[in-house]
Amino acid sequence: MVVLHALSDFIDCDFAIADSSCSYWYEGRCPQSGVRLKLPRTSMSEAIAHGLIQYLANNDCYSREGKMYGILLVELPNGEERVLKAFSGLLNGCSVVEGWVPPIPGRDEVAFEESRTLAQLDAIKQEIITLKQLTERQQYEILFNDFEQQLQAMSDRHRHCKHQRQEKRQQICNTLTPEALTIALEQLDEESRQQGIERRQLKRQQNAVLQPLQQVIAATDAQISELKQRRKALSRQLQAQMHASYSLTNFSGRSRSLQQLMPGGLPTGTGDCCAPKLLHYAATHNLKPLAMAEFWWGESSVNQDKIPREFYGACAERCQPLMGFLLSGLRPNPPAPNPWRGGVWGEVTFPIIYEDEWLIAVNKPAGLLSVPGRYRDRQDSVLSRLRNLLADGMALISVHRLDRETSGILLLARDRQTHRQLSQQFQQRQVHKVYEAILSGVLTVEQGVIELPLWGDPENRPEQKVDWQHGKPSLTHFQVIAREGDYTRVEFTPLTGRTHQLRVHAADAGGLGVTILGDRLYGCCAVTSRLHLHARELRFKHPQLEKTLHLQAITPF
Repeated sequence: MVVLHALSDFIDCDFAIADSSCSYWYEGRCPQSGVRLKLPRTSMSEAIAHGLIQYLANNDCYSREGKMYGILLVELPNGEERVLKAFSGLLNGCSVVEGWVPPIPGRDEVAFEESRTLAQLDAIKQEIITLKQLTERQQYEILFNDFEQQLQAMSDRHRHCKHQRQEKRQQICNTLTPEALTIALEQLDEESRQQGIERRQLKRQQNAVLQPLQQVIAATDAQISELKQRRKALSRQLQAQMHASYSLTNFSGRSRSLQQLMPGGLPTGTGDCCAPKLLHYAATHNLKPLAMAEFWWGESSVNQDKIPREFYGACAERCQPLMGFLLSGLRPNPPAPNPWRGGVWGEVTFPIIYEDEWLIAVNKPAGLLSVPGRYRDRQDSVLSRLRNLLADGMALISVHRLDRETSGILLLARDRQTHRQLSQQFQQRQVHKVYEAILSGVLTVEQGVIELPLWGDPENRPEQKVDWQHGKPSLTHFQVIAREGDYTRVEFTPLTGRTHQLRVHAADAGGLGVTILGDRLYGCCAVTSRLHLHARELRFKHPQLEKTLHLQAITPF
C-alpha cells in the first residue's frame, strides 16, 4: 500500500523553498530527560494541507462525515522529502484505506472481540430505539393532551360561573328578604360544590385512564436505563481491551501501550487521532518528521467548535498527553527567533506589544482562545501559554476577552488590584476600543450608529440574537474605511461589550445586514481561512502610572 506521497501531489514545490515560517508547535516533554520537544506547523505544511483539502473537496465520499485530517512532512534517510496523510477514527467505516497511514497496531489483536462487542452494542441500540417507540407513549400523550383540554375548558367555564355567582350575590344581598337570601345563597354555594365535584371526577377519570399507561412507560424507561448502563459497560470493556493492545513507538525505538502511557484513564478514541497515527508510522519506518498540520473537513462538529478548513493543534484530552512520548528520540528544536520578544516565539506564537510590572498586552492571533475553556480539549489559550512562559505567569488575570476567531489586542493584569482597576474602566465604558473588519458585501452608507438589544439563547449557545424583550442594550458606531471589490472595510467602535456584539450588529437586518467575512456562525458562506475581525486599538488610563496608554496592533488582513 502506497503511503508516502510526493510533495508535488499537494503543492508547487517552489513553495517549499520560499517559505518555512511557523504558526504553531506540537510539543511535549520527554518522559526520560524532561527536555521539551517540539514539532512545528509551518506555512509549508499548511500549504500541503490545503492541497489535501482540495483533493477532499473534489471527492464526495470525504464529505459524508466531519472529522480531523492531518499531514506530516517527513525526510527519508536519503534526504528526500515526502508526505504522510491520516484521518481520525474510521473513514466511512474503514480503518485501513489505500494511500492513508494505517491505524496504530493493536486493533487486529482485538478485532474479533471488537466485532462481537460492536454487534452487541448495535443490538442494544436497536432495542432501545424499539422501546422508545412504545405505542403506550403515543397513547399516553394523546390522552393526556385530551384530558388537559377538557380540564382547561372546564376551568374556563367554572371561572365564568364563579364570576356570575359573585355578581348575583351582590345583587340579591340588596333585594331579597333575609329568609329568601339564605335560600338563594345556599343554592349558589351548592352550584359551586357541584362544579368542584365535577372537576374531581374528571381528574379521577384521568388518573384511572393514564396511570396504567404510566406504569408501562415507567417499566420501559427502567429497561432503557438498564440497557444504557449495559451498553456503557460493554463500551468501556472494549476500550480497555483496545487500549491495552494498542502500542505506540517513538523515535527512540521505545514502545508503550496506551494504557501504560495514560494509566489514569483514557478518553474514548485515544490513539485514533491523526497526530499519533502519523508520528507512530514515521517512527516505525525510519522517517524524520519536519512539520505537521491538522485540520477539520466535512460537516461542522456537533458543538460547532470545529470548522471546515480550519487548522487545529493537538487536542488537550487525547493527543497532548501522548506528545512527549511520541516525540522522544527527536533532537530538541533550537529556539525559533521572535522579533518581538527574544527566544520564545515557538512557545507563545503571538507578539507581546506592551509589558510592565503591572500589566501585559498581546496581539492575540485568530483561532486561539483568550482564556482556557471548561473542557480539557479547550485548555490552549493566551492566558495558559503566558502562565507557562512567565515567571509570574500564575498571577496573570485576563481583564477582558476576545472571541477565539477574533484577532487583536488582549489586556491582562499581573495583580488583583490592577485587574480590579482596569475592569472598572471597562465596566464604566472608559476604555476606547476600535475594531477593523471586512464585510462580505458592499455597504451603501458611510457611517452611523447601531443600537440593538442582544440576548444569548441558552439552547443555542454561543449564538447571540436580537431580542427586544430579553436582550441587553448594545451600542456600536461604524465608519466605512474603503470598498474593496465586493467587500467593505469597516471600522467599529463599540460603546458596550456584549458577546458577539459586532458580529450580530453587522449580520442582523436591523444593523448593517451584511455578515463579517468568514463569520460562518452568523451566515457568511464565503470560503475564507478566518473571521475578518481585528481588535486594532485600545486606549485606557494606566491605573498605576496615571497616564493614557494607546495600544495599536496592525490589522493582518
